[in-house]
Amino acid sequence: MGRPRKLKDLIGVLKDKASIIKASLLSKRATSYIRVAVVRATTHDQSAPPPEYRIASIISYGHGTRATACACVEILMDRLHSTRNAAVALKCLFTLHNVVRRGSFILKDQLSFCPSSGGHNFLNLSVFRDGSDVHSLELSSWVRWYAGVVEQNLIVSRALGYYLSSPSRPSKNHKREDNISMLLNSDLWEQMNALVGMVEEICRVPDSLYLQRNDLVYEIVRLVGEDYRLVQHEIFLRVKNLGDRMGSLILGEAADFLGSLKRLENCKERTVELFANRKKNDALWESVMEAKGELVTMKESKEKRLLRIGMGDDQVSGLTRFGEGIVGSLQSFRFEGDEGWLDVDQCPLTVSTVR
Repeated sequence: MGRPRKLKDLIGVLKDKASIIKASLLSKRATSYIRVAVVRATTHDQSAPPPEYRIASIISYGHGTRATACACVEILMDRLHSTRNAAVALKCLFTLHNVVRRGSFILKDQLSFCPSSGGHNFLNLSVFRDGSDVHSLELSSWVRWYAGVVEQNLIVSRALGYYLSSPSRPSKNHKREDNISMLLNSDLWEQMNALVGMVEEICRVPDSLYLQRNDLVYEIVRLVGEDYRLVQHEIFLRVKNLGDRMGSLILGEAADFLGSLKRLENCKERTVELFANRKKNDALWESVMEAKGELVTMKESKEKRLLRIGMGDDQVSGLTRFGEGIVGSLQSFRFEGDEGWLDVDQCPLTVSTVR
């Protein structure tokens, strides 16, 4: 499907050299060095991730002026959206992911504008396809998935009010628990919804052998695994807080939280497959099961109370946003939950070292 591999690699090297020369000669002097740094970090080599010093060079532009940071992100996004090469796209996303995780606030701020609603900075690569050969075609599925993960990371950060790996993120559990306890029920659900969306996006990872033998993909999955570790702990803290506020939930809120927990449970099998130490993961899933059981019990009780005081079916269904279509008598879902809250430790990523 296309040119021989060696010829394609040679063409990629020549394209990178041409891009560097073009950036050096034709770009504005104020941004030419940034453009050269971006090209060197996002070469056409399909097997190797960008070297650490190349990533560090990009991140360093966030310690200058806002104009420099803005130019850096703009050049990265231009590179991402103008390329038709899967390796270049993956390296652009990998660099952007490192910016989100390690960059200065001023650099991250350039990425935080409406990530899912269009504009110059949008990360929608759902139709990306590099059909130059079979290898590139399969890597294209990784581009589509990785763009969704990075985008959802930004959405989660916006919902939480801080970046997942940011130094400004509350570092101690008791401080984070205090902050969570002060949230309105609706705000807590919005955060839960975004976090569960992140887990769902991670679970859409392609089924591919490149996870085991491609160094670029290996590093991408390792970085996403670090995000998952942070996300699962954020979810655990909110599920724990949900247990403390069961009595304050109205019927519609209970239905919303129940729906989020059900979506999260649907991800369990895939996350267990992707990430190691099932015993530590069990702490999260056991807390979810317990909260789910309490929500169902509370929901049943409130529905029966509404029926006893003579509310009409239309009024009851108007209060519930769960979609069962209550007609005549209300239907209930029953789930069993274990007792006790368990803490969530760090969960290392299982990635085969076989190349």
